[in-house]
Amino acid sequence: MRKIFWLLVVVIVIVFAGSAFAADGKSIFTNICAACHGQKGEGSPIAPALKGNAFVKDSDIAAIKQVILKGRSGKDRKHPNFPADMPAQALSDGDAEAVANYEKNDLQK
Repeated sequence: MRKIFWLLVVVIVIVFAGSAFAADGKSIFTNICAACHGQKGEGSPIAPALKGNAFVKDSDIAAIKQVILKGRSGKDRKHPNFPADMPAQALSDGDAEAVANYEKNDLQK
């Protein structure tokens, strides 16, 4: 019985520790992305809106994450009416995924 108790304690600690160390997509977005895309993803004169954006709504997290990590320029640019390319962001894989999740799930509300 004691072994089961301690095993349960270890599992609970691992689950909560993983949640505590998970990247905060909203904070990263606010500190990095909002300068161009707006605090609420509403867009600006230099970058398109992400809220209501068809690419964000219709793409999976992996595709959004690739744009964050690799950027978009040249023939891959989707918004030629904006003055700058989307630069690649120097984020970890986990941070980029957190931002992609935030863009796809929270900004679209």
